[in-house]
Amino acid sequence: MAAMLIGRAFKSARNSNLAVRARSLCTTSAARQPDSDTQPSESSSSFTFEKENEKPILVKAPNTRRNNESDSVTMPTSFMTGSIVGKRFYKKVTTREADDGNGWTVMLDYRTLKTPSKRPLKLRSLALAKAIAAEWEYQLTEGIRPFTMPLMRLACTALERVPLTRSKIIEHLSRKLHQDLVFFRAPEDNDLTSDVHVIQVERIDPLLEWIESEFGVKPKVYSSIFGGKQDDKLVKAVEDLLKKTNDGELASIDALQASAHSIVIALGIFCGKLQIDDAIKLIRLEEDLQVDKWGLVEGGHDIDIADLKVQISSATVFLALSREN
Repeated sequence: MAAMLIGRAFKSARNSNLAVRARSLCTTSAARQPDSDTQPSESSSSFTFEKENEKPILVKAPNTRRNNESDSVTMPTSFMTGSIVGKRFYKKVTTREADDGNGWTVMLDYRTLKTPSKRPLKLRSLALAKAIAAEWEYQLTEGIRPFTMPLMRLACTALERVPLTRSKIIEHLSRKLHQDLVFFRAPEDNDLTSDVHVIQVERIDPLLEWIESEFGVKPKVYSSIFGGKQDDKLVKAVEDLLKKTNDGELASIDALQASAHSIVIALGIFCGKLQIDDAIKLIRLEEDLQVDKWGLVEGGHDIDIADLKVQISSATVFLALSREN
């Protein structure tokens, strides 16, 4: 009896399986490429699976490009503060002409470099673009360090800050003329400062004579550490010169004045009167006399000297390259 039931079960299952296979064979299905009017534009590897009297089902290949990929890269605002902004994410640094043919830009792999405010980094000369590209090229894998990229930071300043605050920058630099480093003169009749006075006369007086010949006004010197009051004609002449500068030049002059504490030294470099070494010697005149007398403090004076050289040199180089076309 059991054997009979098992046999009937196997027979029923076999007949059912044959029926399913028969229905499957009777169904017409074809795999073919979709017609040109139904083919999706996103991919060339789509296929259509159809049955009779049914709409086609499109199966698309996955999009290989990530949605968050971009053809540009924007520096964070922290870049201008000198903080480390993250690990190096690019392999190759190149330069190319700007899209509108007006200036040059820097490429990190296939990405166009932008400023922190998302403006294109358009540079006046190919030489400046290559110099900034070199700064990016020498960044380490462990992190991008803005404090090793003074030209890039000056470029961002020239593109973002100067156009918006040009009048305020010129007004600020004009006020600094009254407190300029080169106008301070140590007392001659004091035993503690007489040697400083002699060096000031020897090294700074030629620069004061140049100011008089350049602007037609003789500057005033004073012994107060709080500064004095220069002739309004001299202030006006300096303002007129600053107004004629382009954004890159004004950014350089502003950076030079901040490092030198002297708009006169900055203008001396701008007009070609002073070279980098000459400017550094004038800036450090009194401090170098103290070092010669009392000695150099390691970890203090030497770091200050190195930092000053970087600031003055980078601003001078940026100034020169901002003038090229």
